[in-house]
Amino acid sequence: MRHVRDGIPASPGIVIGPAYVLHWEVPRVPRATIPEADVEAEIERFRAAREWAKTRIRGIRQDVAERLGQVEAQIFDPQIVMLDDVDLVEPTIAYIRENRFSAARAFELRMLEFQSAWRRSGHPMVVERLNDLLDVQLWVTHHLLGLPEPDFSLSGVEQPVLLVARDLTPTFTVQLDRSKVLGYATDAGSRTSHSAILARSIGLPAVVSLGDISSIVENGQELVLDGRAGRVIVEPTEFEKSVYRERDVRVREWEQELVLLAHLEAVTPDRQPVLLRANVDLPGEVDIARAHGAMGIGLFRTEFLVVGRSTEPEEQEQYEAYRKIAEAFPHQAVYIRTFDLGGDKFPLFLQMPSEENPFLGWRAIRLCLDLEDFFRKQLRALLRATAHGDIRIMLPLVNEIEEVERTRRLLEEEENNLRKAGIPFNPGYKVGIMIETPAAALSAAELARYADFFSIGTNDLVQYTLAVDRGNARIARLYTPFHPAVLELLRRTAEAGRAAGIEVSVCGEFAANPLGVFLLLGLGITALSISPSSLPEVKKIVRTVPAAAARAAAAEALTCSTPDEVEEVLSAGISRWLDLSLFSGRWNLSPRG
Repeated sequence: MRHVRDGIPASPGIVIGPAYVLHWEVPRVPRATIPEADVEAEIERFRAAREWAKTRIRGIRQDVAERLGQVEAQIFDPQIVMLDDVDLVEPTIAYIRENRFSAARAFELRMLEFQSAWRRSGHPMVVERLNDLLDVQLWVTHHLLGLPEPDFSLSGVEQPVLLVARDLTPTFTVQLDRSKVLGYATDAGSRTSHSAILARSIGLPAVVSLGDISSIVENGQELVLDGRAGRVIVEPTEFEKSVYRERDVRVREWEQELVLLAHLEAVTPDRQPVLLRANVDLPGEVDIARAHGAMGIGLFRTEFLVVGRSTEPEEQEQYEAYRKIAEAFPHQAVYIRTFDLGGDKFPLFLQMPSEENPFLGWRAIRLCLDLEDFFRKQLRALLRATAHGDIRIMLPLVNEIEEVERTRRLLEEEENNLRKAGIPFNPGYKVGIMIETPAAALSAAELARYADFFSIGTNDLVQYTLAVDRGNARIARLYTPFHPAVLELLRRTAEAGRAAGIEVSVCGEFAANPLGVFLLLGLGITALSISPSSLPEVKKIVRTVPAAAARAAAAEALTCSTPDEVEEVLSAGISRWLDLSLFSGRWNLSPRG
């Protein structure tokens, strides 16, 4: 029977082929207890299983590093850290010792508690890491039960297939045989999960979050999978197959054009230059950013230095990371965000308080200013790194002028300490702030007197303006950056920056949305920072759409009363210049229904 399912486009590519439905799960554990005399031996078995799992995961990590690179290999680091997590290990041992559970049973119970807690958090950055948890559980449980290693080879597959499953773990994804697997479709998943990241790295088309695809598809049924638009068709008609084959040709031509754009200048047809920088999470990603034509780094997230660690990073380690990214762009600006901790990012070495709403609580600049010694260490490392490039220090979640002034005082004190120690730095560095709340946007004119630049974080700005959790599926339709209130805050911030003569950039996901790019250009925001993979598409927009046309559309959009009207105006304006159907399907480019 023919079915059409729309999900999340996780990895681009259009493929047609037979389905292979993969049913897998973590092995079931017998509900058995052990004699009291065997408790200590059982604890040792658990420790041995953890060590064995770490060895196997490290082996996969090494293989991935050699095949795909260090950035992809680092995906497996949290799994290794997890196996030593005190919150995982100690309660498991307690279950063995106090309840005389078998190691496998005790571990299963603790993993169920972890999964439940992560799901309750509701935040996408936490929920999408459930696959990492499953990977860890899979390895340890197999070893404790004396089962063979999980079979990732699909040994029963004799012809190339489209894999259909409830979900895939990172380990499973990275070991798929590309000669046997054309692409995959899963019930669950997200675009930013580790499995999806790896699928893109190995060029494996994928659509995720399809709901019930694994229960409606049977082995051998023909599928069309469009990993750019996020659609799967079960038992397509001959006409549909011909349409998708033609679309595949058009998309490939489009992608070739984007490759050629990488090192061309980002300037509109009416000669408005636009700065296109990259957002990166790890120093190793700078090579990818350069290859995609980034004109510097607009957002370097520093949380990788602290999240998942049991000890805080030393100054020298931080300095080496900042120096590396500065030297990668010796003639262009590198914006480094100070630690944005709290919310959904909890370092093990910080005793984070229990909060009713952590995203409105002790986080970002508030946390850093309270933990002065911890913050000074980062500021000192950043100052030292300014000797190697144009490093600009960016403060997250600023609401108050005092937060900027206090940070500047700390920086001045650390400058004096470096001078006394004879350690070089560039005294001409810049300090700016992220505009992420309505309060900051409404106070932008005053804040501009204390900041060298603004960077608008649209993800949080939209969330806080609309009081909508962007990770809550039930109200996801209400999360829209095209709400008139959001447009007004963007306009105010842009005008305040221009009046003060400071740069205003955007570093949220909105800056990679074609309609968002069109609107931002129209508001006079000509510095955008996005993921490296999005740079070619955004450059295509910049080089195709006149800035004058964007200004006219933005002016009209600012008069609209609803998000639907805003999107209609922007869609009509940009469609005169571009075929929106070719853009990545992660954006809904039609008015919301």
